[in-house]
Amino acid sequence: MLGSTFSTRSPGPGPVARGGSDTDVGGRPLHAPVPDLDRFFRPRTVAVVGASDTEGRPNTGITRQLLTWSQRVGAQLLPVNPGRETVFGLPCHASVADLPEDVDLAVLLVADPLPVIEQLGEAKVSFAVAFASGFAETGAEGAAAQTRLAEVVARSGLRLLGPNTNLNAFEEFREDLTGPAIALITQSGHQGRPLHSLQQLGIRLSHWAPTGNEADLETADFISYFAGQPEVGAIAAYVEGLKDGRSFCLAADRAARRKVPVVMVKVGRTDAGARTAASHTGKLTGTDSVIDAALRQFGVIRVDGLDELQDTAALLARARPPAADGVVVYSISGGTGAHFADLATSAGLRLPALSEAKRTELHQWIPDYLNVANPVDNGGHPVGDWRGRKIIDAILADPAVGVLICPITGPFPPMSDKLARDLADAAEETDKLICVVWGSPVGTEDAYRTTLLGSSRLATFRTFGNCVTAVKSYLDHHRFTAAYRSPFDEAPRTPSSSARKARGLLRAGHQLSEHAAKQLLRAYGIRVPREQLVTSAAGAVRAAGLVGYPVVMKASAAQLGHKTELGLVRLGLTSASQVRDAYRELTDTARAADIDLDGILVCQLVERGVEMVVGISPDPLFGPTVTVGLGGILVEVLADTAVRVPPFGPDTARGMLDDLRGRRILDGVRGAPPADTDALIDVVMRVQRMAMELGDSLAELDINPLMVLPRGQGAVALDALAVCY
Repeated sequence: MLGSTFSTRSPGPGPVARGGSDTDVGGRPLHAPVPDLDRFFRPRTVAVVGASDTEGRPNTGITRQLLTWSQRVGAQLLPVNPGRETVFGLPCHASVADLPEDVDLAVLLVADPLPVIEQLGEAKVSFAVAFASGFAETGAEGAAAQTRLAEVVARSGLRLLGPNTNLNAFEEFREDLTGPAIALITQSGHQGRPLHSLQQLGIRLSHWAPTGNEADLETADFISYFAGQPEVGAIAAYVEGLKDGRSFCLAADRAARRKVPVVMVKVGRTDAGARTAASHTGKLTGTDSVIDAALRQFGVIRVDGLDELQDTAALLARARPPAADGVVVYSISGGTGAHFADLATSAGLRLPALSEAKRTELHQWIPDYLNVANPVDNGGHPVGDWRGRKIIDAILADPAVGVLICPITGPFPPMSDKLARDLADAAEETDKLICVVWGSPVGTEDAYRTTLLGSSRLATFRTFGNCVTAVKSYLDHHRFTAAYRSPFDEAPRTPSSSARKARGLLRAGHQLSEHAAKQLLRAYGIRVPREQLVTSAAGAVRAAGLVGYPVVMKASAAQLGHKTELGLVRLGLTSASQVRDAYRELTDTARAADIDLDGILVCQLVERGVEMVVGISPDPLFGPTVTVGLGGILVEVLADTAVRVPPFGPDTARGMLDDLRGRRILDGVRGAPPADTDALIDVVMRVQRMAMELGDSLAELDINPLMVLPRGQGAVALDALAVCY
């Protein structure tokens, strides 16, 4: 594992100056509130309500641990229990009202924390921790109790950790370790145990926040706070559900601005995981595709396992920024190198071929018949003598190389011990990242326990997969933060004239007709076909002449969804007689289906282009979200879509297109011209503006198909569906 002096991290930019309002056009905040948690983690006084020293009682063990912790952090412990005069030799207070002034932290060892919270508020206590369970994790009745608790906390003025939390915030952290630390956030305390154990391998931990049900303090609060602590090199989190999507995005934005990596296991990818998480902490796990998109938007690194969380957070906390993104795999076996190269390349790591000059240099020490282009195979024997270090130094000297990875699949002391020592020594003299994978399942070998883990500069892993994940995350994080521009800085503060026009078109509780929905799009400058709404066959013929043949005719009515399936669309009409017949057929079909039409749309026929879908949909955590994908019937057949959470910029919108499996269709396939992706991005950005300005009234928007014409010709919304709250 990485040792304590592996690097120092740039502190990143300071506070960002903001002009104008602190809220966007929807009244949502634009920067994260940062709670002052110094007195939570380093209190001067700690009151323990329900303290006990009677052996055999659960409260006694907790009180003893809190007493030990208080002594370690230099805090005064104040027992509170009406039935005792002393607890562990300390004077015991009969009630909260008897506490002295300026209590920083109260720990509640009571079944019902609600009445105590009210008393603590009156006593001006800053923080409280509630261990009690039986709240939102138990169902509707418990959720109602938690709501009442949250309301009391809000009125009291104190900040609460819990309920349904544990003692992890009061764990012992080694103070002999130095260098950047990992700050840990877990909604399940037990899931943080592996990371707490990293201290035994020399990895420093500075804080642990077990957030529980998050009636008040939440994951976002701790991310915001930890991102500003100078000793924190990375934040590692195990999250079952988020309390509020906007708060989380603001906290992740604060971390991204300060270049502090956030690595997260987020439960809820499957229905089974989501159900279990809800029963455990009572949290909304949220729609996973939306959560995944939000994490990527703000550079949060999502991993699947606790082992990946450990290894990735440890690497990101301590490794210097890369000098280059090239990765070289170096091994004593061609098979090992090929295997690792496959995994690394599949994960998206770049393994550049070493130059001819570099290969010639390496062949001074490596037989000519071995491949040294990358991966580098030394054949084994050179690592056992003076040549081994020469090879390592030569690779690291290549300016295209930022990371050297050496997989050692098992101990073979004549080679592995000397190789481990050479790698450790080289790491002391380079600014570049050196990673070692020690593949032995035993883990008691001296080369591993002493040489590798004893190095303050090596990154040591036990599996190929975890090494690849960590290195990819490391390079991605630095690439992301180097280019990061906060979308909140660019978010609109004042409503546009489009919003004022659009609100007049919305009808509360209704789905708009296609005609009304297209008027909504026009208000935001989104192009629609030439069309007219008519109420007679003669009017249809006149409209067709004005629109220009061939035309499309469609029924238009509020609450009308899939018109094609109902037989309410006619395509490619080329004459007045066809238009008259189509008008009669459409109105007859609508009458038979008891559909109250507001008219028939006579529309320009637009054929040449790529059918896409752009839309707005609500998410219970994040509010309005924006989707883009392949449209027409492909939307239902392939479900090839990408989603993002506003606000975001044009680069993020372009990244949505790159997420699509069918992205190449936009580039032109089988002789088709490239589509006007700039126009598509413009529509996505205009739809995002709609989501931000109308999100309290516009529940859903579905532009399908949006016909994206050949490059330079724009995009046309051929159909639209809008639903109002």
